[in-house]
Amino acid sequence: MLNLDTHILLHALTGDLNLSERRFLSKNPWCISAIVLWEIAKLSQLKRIDYDLEDKEFRQILARIEIIPLDLAICQQSIQLDFKGDPADEIIAATSVVHKIPLLTRDKKILSSKLVPFAY
Repeated sequence: MLNLDTHILLHALTGDLNLSERRFLSKNPWCISAIVLWEIAKLSQLKRIDYDLEDKEFRQILARIEIIPLDLAICQQSIQLDFKGDPADEIIAATSVVHKIPLLTRDKKILSSKLVPFAY
């Protein structure tokens, strides 16, 4: 299983992935932190993306992805990370740490972490 950050999920939906990302995504089931749904909603509201959480096709895609809820362990881990990013990125990274699921991201701040398990 792979934990996808928001931008990797959006790039996967548009086909804008590099070869390595495509390879990882084709060989593993996907999951996302629940905070990714909020980020997508905000990006849609701000007209930065064309996806909408109400879109039937988008909801069908999401139905095939495990969504990991925010819980106390993730919240606690999010303030013990070895990098500082925006709160959503910290929650996404903490989700990978707590659940021991490799994270697929392009975010340089997150990638600087020694605590977060990554898909390589």
